[in-house]
Amino acid sequence: MSSSNILPPTRTFESVEVGEELPPLEILVTTTLVVATAIASRDYQDVHHDRSAAQRSGAQDIFMNILTTNGLVGRYVTDWAGPNALLRGISIRLGAPNCAGDTLRMTGTVSTKEATGGEYIVKIEVKGANSVGDHVTGNVRVALPMEA
Repeated sequence: MSSSNILPPTRTFESVEVGEELPPLEILVTTTLVVATAIASRDYQDVHHDRSAAQRSGAQDIFMNILTTNGLVGRYVTDWAGPNALLRGISIRLGAPNCAGDTLRMTGTVSTKEATGGEYIVKIEVKGANSVGDHVTGNVRVALPMEA
């Protein structure tokens, strides 16, 4: 088994510091990504697969739907947190459209840590920006284990 098949360790509550920055993640927004994820989430709105319809709506090209953005935000945080972390909440707000041909650059910062309800919750403030501006802003709450 190659080392690329081994999952990174899960972050622990104690190892995370308020103010810690997550490593940035760049995602190429391809036509295939936009169309496939819209279809996978049963979103058949024409602006997600028809360039002419998207341009009539004021966008430069087809653009990503909110469910895809929400999934990418979750992926960004869980990639950092590790396989044993549990998502406890995602709250996002959309801004600039995320059009095919652009790049989404995700960044995040740990804003709080708290023990609540028997869980150890870390809150991450996230932002995803593209060439037009901020596509998504919000926060993710993730439960992390204590050190063994």
